[in-house]
Amino acid sequence: MKTIWYNGSVITMDPAVSGSAVLCEDGRILAVGEQDALLHAHPDALRKDLQGHALLPGFIDPHSHFSQVASSLLQADLDGVDSCDEIGRRLMQFAEKHHADAETWIIAKNYDTNLMPGQKDPDLAQIDAWLNCPLIVQQKSGHMGLFNSKALAFLGITADTPDPKGGKIGRAYGKLTGYLEENAYFDAMKKAPMASMETLLQAFREAQDLYASYGITTLQDGMLVSQMLPIYQLLIRSHIMKLDLVAYPDHATYEAAKAEFPDHQHAYSDHIRMGGIKIFLDGSPQGRTAWMRTPYAGEKDYCGYGTLKDEEVLAAAEAAARNHTQLLAHCNGDAASAQYIRCVQKAETEYPELAQLRPVIIHAQLLGLDQIPQAKELGMIASFFVAHVYHWGDVHIRNFGLERASKISPAASALAAGLPFTFHQDSPVIAPDMMETLWCAVNRRTKNDVLLGAEERISIEDALKAVTINAAWQYSEEAEKGSITPGKKADFVILEQNPLTVNADDIRKIQVMETIKGGASVYQH
Repeated sequence: MKTIWYNGSVITMDPAVSGSAVLCEDGRILAVGEQDALLHAHPDALRKDLQGHALLPGFIDPHSHFSQVASSLLQADLDGVDSCDEIGRRLMQFAEKHHADAETWIIAKNYDTNLMPGQKDPDLAQIDAWLNCPLIVQQKSGHMGLFNSKALAFLGITADTPDPKGGKIGRAYGKLTGYLEENAYFDAMKKAPMASMETLLQAFREAQDLYASYGITTLQDGMLVSQMLPIYQLLIRSHIMKLDLVAYPDHATYEAAKAEFPDHQHAYSDHIRMGGIKIFLDGSPQGRTAWMRTPYAGEKDYCGYGTLKDEEVLAAAEAAARNHTQLLAHCNGDAASAQYIRCVQKAETEYPELAQLRPVIIHAQLLGLDQIPQAKELGMIASFFVAHVYHWGDVHIRNFGLERASKISPAASALAAGLPFTFHQDSPVIAPDMMETLWCAVNRRTKNDVLLGAEERISIEDALKAVTINAAWQYSEEAEKGSITPGKKADFVILEQNPLTVNADDIRKIQVMETIKGGASVYQH
């Protein structure tokens, strides 16, 4: 049946297409035109009154971790805690609510060292005092965490366990502190017991609804490890996906995922496809593990560190080229970006087709302005975590000084140089709140209301492109998504107000009223 959306603002994101109404059928856009003409020409069409609201292309998530978002819904929330006593209180409440016993694993999310007294983590004795069961407290950055003695013993981590490459096991005076960082943390998280399949499947349903509530119609699982393959089999068999999901196995898992999911490699099946290969080259700037070309503020030599050797990055780039699939690389610091750029440049000498696969610099927080032309020449795209300006901008000022911190997520510089870019939230690090992200890109205000990098602010129109047409381009889906253009999928978000006309300070206050995927409503406010 044909459907017409009318009586509101239609923001097509396509300069060649304009109108005040949209006609769709069978999940596709048939026409965009003036509402009187479309309503008259199609009197039998189902009429959808926008009631003065704004219709835009559905938002596209360029980078997040769908599986982790689902898992996070089963975890204790420590958002905003600033004392050991408050952590203990919240964990005890969670344990009592879920009837935890001494063998129940409890995982907490959203802990932030930067909020604790002196920006310091508690020691192992304090961590052990919180709960008498295995406990993991995850840093909000997703790159480090605190483990109590029961969890460490289960995972086989002792004071004699060596640090893995690109990771750190916290020690003081020859004893464990409970702190694990980067690869040490990731390795431990892979070994921690998971919830039951039935519980996880329900969490996936709720996670999908969360994304839809923010106007997102395509989302990402940005690091699929081998332990997740059985869960993906369940996810596919369950047929619960309404939104499109693009998953990126890590390099070590890619071949197994390709063999396990042959029908999901280059096209969607059950709304799921494998998008390519994901690697990560450094840590987080707020955790002071991002790999920098120059030292952190107050440090003589410490620049963070990388996680892979050049030959490993090159091998992943060559594997992506041979399989004609995309490569995503987590690069927060400029030294990590430099490694990625030189390895992609080397790989492209043998596999020039790699440039056509649009390699992505994920986060690109401290991508150097001198690196932007290099990335453009190699056919790269930067996906900026621009909401860092608000959430951790004040921390970045402390870690890097005002001048360097002002250059995080250099969207205006990328725009001026012609480097394609997108915006993401790295969920579950923060909620997949596209309106907040758009507000951050336009205003660049920190939590302490510092204007951080005024010269890197961009217009709301360019910010919208980063989560619609540019994001579709990142996925090589620009022929199907990203704009309200006849022939494309009827993926829409209806916003309470037109973001192009409201005051810049009010952008993040705009409510998502409805999300539409393939012509069908998947969320209503």
